Amino acid sequence: MELSGQIERITFTNEENGFTIAKVKVHGRRDLVTVVGNIVAPTPGKIIKMQGEWVNHPKFGEQFKVAEYKTVIPATVYGIRKYLGSGLIKGVGPVMADRIVNRFAEKTLKIIENDIERLKEVEGIGDKRIDMIKHAWDEQKEIRDVMLFLQSHEVSSGYATKIFKQYKNRSIEVVTENPFRLATDIFGIGFLIADRIAAKLGFPKFSPLRIEAGILYVLHQLANDGHVYYPYEPLVAESMEILDVNKEIVVDAIGSIAAENKIIIEDLNADFEEFKENNKAVYLIKFYRCETSISNRLKRLIVAPKSIRKVEIETAVEWVQRRLDITLADNQVAAIQCALEHKVMVITGGPGTGKTTIINAILKIFTKLKVKTMLAAPTGRAAKRMSEATGCEAKTIHRMLEFSFAKGGFQRNQKKPLNCDLIIIDEASMIDTILMHYLLKAVHAQTTFILVGDVNQLPSVGAGNVLKDIIASRTVPVVELNQIFRQARASRIIVNAHKINNGELPILKSDGSDTDFYFIEQKDPPKVLNIILELTKTRIPDRFGFDPIDDIQVLTPMHKGIVGAGNLNKALQNTLNPGPDAIIRGERTYRVNDKVMQIKNNYDKEVFNGDIGKIMGIIPEDRASIIAFDGRDVVYDFSELDEVVLAYAASVHKSQGSEYPAVVIPILTQHYILLQRNLIYTAVTRGRELVVVVGTKKALAMAINNDKTHKRYTYLRHRLCSN
Repeated sequence: MELSGQIERITFTNEENGFTIAKVKVHGRRDLVTVVGNIVAPTPGKIIKMQGEWVNHPKFGEQFKVAEYKTVIPATVYGIRKYLGSGLIKGVGPVMADRIVNRFAEKTLKIIENDIERLKEVEGIGDKRIDMIKHAWDEQKEIRDVMLFLQSHEVSSGYATKIFKQYKNRSIEVVTENPFRLATDIFGIGFLIADRIAAKLGFPKFSPLRIEAGILYVLHQLANDGHVYYPYEPLVAESMEILDVNKEIVVDAIGSIAAENKIIIEDLNADFEEFKENNKAVYLIKFYRCETSISNRLKRLIVAPKSIRKVEIETAVEWVQRRLDITLADNQVAAIQCALEHKVMVITGGPGTGKTTIINAILKIFTKLKVKTMLAAPTGRAAKRMSEATGCEAKTIHRMLEFSFAKGGFQRNQKKPLNCDLIIIDEASMIDTILMHYLLKAVHAQTTFILVGDVNQLPSVGAGNVLKDIIASRTVPVVELNQIFRQARASRIIVNAHKINNGELPILKSDGSDTDFYFIEQKDPPKVLNIILELTKTRIPDRFGFDPIDDIQVLTPMHKGIVGAGNLNKALQNTLNPGPDAIIRGERTYRVNDKVMQIKNNYDKEVFNGDIGKIMGIIPEDRASIIAFDGRDVVYDFSELDEVVLAYAASVHKSQGSEYPAVVIPILTQHYILLQRNLIYTAVTRGRELVVVVGTKKALAMAINNDKTHKRYTYLRHRLCSN
């Protein structure tokens, strides 16, 4: 059966699979018709001719189920006004649409298509807005062709939009020639989706393009899991499983990829016990280059002469103690001595052990020596905290290295090194292999380089275990701060963090007095969820005065499940920030005042994986939203919102480098796969003034007793040890 009508409003659309529920005005029917089916980029005002059938839904009543459809440009003044005002064309909102249609009536779309300069006849439209409208109109025409092609091969509208954004008018050509490029070129499209598209396009199962793309996909996924390389035989096995082909085909393909210099296969030193088996490593080329570069540059930095003159260490220590009015512990004195004597060193220790005090003492001494110093940390929040603690400017590593999207990368490197005598990097456990490579490229050979961090935290989100590998190599002096100072001992958070790190159960019972660490016993996940909602909405704000959105952070070990990050975010959003005005992107809903987190590095916007922001505004006519990150407003096109997720709740891993006034942590036995000591330790140390754990003592004990961290395959430690 055929049915034609104009879309009045969108009830629901899922960009991932194109499924849409819309209300359509059909000629001859008084009431709007509910239509259900896969519709590409549905927009109010769009006229569609549909083939399908009437069905009677037991709950929602009569609906028209769409099997096929095609789009028709609206012809009536009403339809054109609705179409233009829908937000489809950037630069035209409902008000501007009214003005344009009032001026040109049913000729409006022909004017835009053939004589767009005439839009200047409309109040408020100048050259700049005409350029915006023309660009958006042309893009809409191109994207329709691409969408129709991709839709015919069962690609959802969400993925089609991403494909068009990446390749523009070359989209059909690229996808036809090599659909497997989608897996590496486009965020959110992995190998499995690309493989499905390729199958629809007729690519055979044993296509060399498919086999090579599948192997590279496996290596990229393993890098996302933290591995810098992966052992050869396990890689072959995992590739066989995902590709469903035999071993010989995978082995041949790995050889071909290596010949193309996309991967490096290296024999590891079998004299080391851990490499007696699986001593053949497979690296993606960038990780091989970064790991070898870190090793080579660190070795050269260690032996190069210092630019800072020698001083009498005892005199310097006595002077800085008087200046700061403190008495330093023995290992703190050792840290100052080490900083004055060596080119490269590591200072590590848990909360309350005086890392900030030592940074301040070293800064005071080096400032007295009139040397130029730079401070940095991996994240904006960590850099801001470093600035507040020291009174000196601290930057993110990316900003210190002067990243420029326009100029194509970091502007500070071996040809233009950082102009300073001392660099101190805080939260060094967060630095991954690639970032450390770029950082060391920019460190001048004569610069003193100090890494400060807590090695017992979770490793970096990106591939590698850089700080731990440097410490384990024993090639640079390491000072471990392990004494909890008197002021810190008053904090139950700090005391319990050290107990957890030592493999002991934390103090869970309150002695009746106010404390900063609470435990609420509950084993039932739905009840845990309700407790968390109560804590964040009323109990913590009422008792401690914290803002529910800005000050309280829920940290969870899991992404899935009732108390996983996904479900917690939906529940917390509806509890803390309800309201009808929202952007719906697939299954995600965004509202003004939502707390969100960036989940991929965006160098153009200078926003990085793990940065937390707040949605400050939504501009439908520009199809844009404004998100503030550390007080800086950043504009996101609606199509870019897949780079941010709700952040009322976050995984513990994503919280690294951040501190929050209050932290709520669910810990249940359902999390057993991820329960490990350094995860709980990291979560607890994120809370600055309050930590509330909700769960069971059994789950907490399981985590604390499990000190076997997930193995990451890296070879940096051994490279540093070798001559």
